[in-house]
Amino acid sequence: MLIKLFLPRVSHAGAKHNLLPPGRGKEGWGWIFQRIAVLIGMAMGLFNPVFAGGLQSPNLGQPASKKEIAPWEIGIMPDGAGLPKGGGTAKEGRVVYEKYCISCHGPEGSGGTADPLAGATMGLTSEYPEKTIGTYWPYATTLFDMTRRSMPTNAPGTLSNDEVYAVTAYMLYLNKIIGEKDQMNAKTLPQVKMPNREGFINVYEQEEGIK
Repeated sequence: MLIKLFLPRVSHAGAKHNLLPPGRGKEGWGWIFQRIAVLIGMAMGLFNPVFAGGLQSPNLGQPASKKEIAPWEIGIMPDGAGLPKGGGTAKEGRVVYEKYCISCHGPEGSGGTADPLAGATMGLTSEYPEKTIGTYWPYATTLFDMTRRSMPTNAPGTLSNDEVYAVTAYMLYLNKIIGEKDQMNAKTLPQVKMPNREGFINVYEQEEGIK
């Protein structure tokens, strides 16, 4: 199927002809270009399989390999699904923290250029609520996931699984949730009950209730 673009005819003899559609005046060229754009858009829809709904992508680049995806496919679920092998204690985690974290989060998670992680003196319902790991976070597994994925900020993803388990244990210890010698691993970490576990609501359930 072909689409013809109708433009005003121009004399080859050099005669002066009106190039604008009748009755359009000075806005004639804008009128012409507007319709050209519409026709081009129609043509793209007819002849381009992406715009026509034939493909699900613009066909740029190439599919990522499993090896390329693997470093990013490391999500951890609240119940601990996806946690890797390894383990560590708060005592071991203190060493990791002081090496990689203290410059931003301050001594014992008190805060610095980054948010405080522990040491809150006021809860979420107080006049000046303090959001720390102990007062706000609902799952200890989320703490592991976030730390492994994005810390330290200058070299995210470089900590070993043992280091992440250890520094996670240290942060939980600073918030008085576990003991200094408690071993955190794929089995014990999901069992940690965070103080604010019940402080969240499921918005999808709320929406279903409204319906």
